[in-house]
Amino acid sequence: MILYEYPFNERIRTYLRLEHLFLRLAELMSREQAVDHHFALTTIFEVMDVGARADLKSDVLKDLEKQKQALNAYRGNPAIAESVLDKVIDQLESCFSALNGQPGKAGQSLTENDWLMSIRSRVGIPGGTCEFDLPAYFSWQHRSPDARRMDLQRWASTLAPLAESIHLLLKLLRDSGAPQKVIAIGGQFQQNLPQGRTFQLLRLALDPALGLVPEISGNRLMVSIRMMRHEDDDRLHTSADDGAFELALCS
Repeated sequence: MILYEYPFNERIRTYLRLEHLFLRLAELMSREQAVDHHFALTTIFEVMDVGARADLKSDVLKDLEKQKQALNAYRGNPAIAESVLDKVIDQLESCFSALNGQPGKAGQSLTENDWLMSIRSRVGIPGGTCEFDLPAYFSWQHRSPDARRMDLQRWASTLAPLAESIHLLLKLLRDSGAPQKVIAIGGQFQQNLPQGRTFQLLRLALDPALGLVPEISGNRLMVSIRMMRHEDDDRLHTSADDGAFELALCS
């Protein structure tokens, strides 16, 4: 199954982008080739760019506290395992303390590293990190994979509190949605959203054997999904075939 996710607000959109970057960073750091470590470093710069939003850290801290208060309300409920509840609340508190104890925005300490910032200023230029432009960086790429990986881990550690917080918040959000099986009749699906509830994320699981690509749009009142096909002309065309998929709305 291919899982598609659609955020209903800008805050969750930013969280998903950061999660995407953190997953890519972990994958690239685990490899050994210098070109993989180059793109791991550019991914760190991308995280810094996304994290430069003035209110991002504040939003994450507020969401961590909000989740903690919501879970504390379940104490004493006979249907809830207290040990599991305590574990999740401890994770929220740990993430809150680590992120709150970090000064400034994500990766701010890295901006004080002149060598890294010289690379950052060049990565947006096509071919801008060639050996004649950045000989010191070219030399670093010829170090052993373990030496490069240690440097990357040291730089990425400044982003770890944000990464762990985003991962936990998105996990809790995803767990709040119950998947249901539905069908896009003639390639079209629409659903009115229940009033009085604010959904933050739509999750759509689709069998790749169908060869369909969902185009998703939505707001606080309804969601609309149109099934498309990627044809031989390398363009998406509307599909008139029925398509079954799983849909989950997370709040």
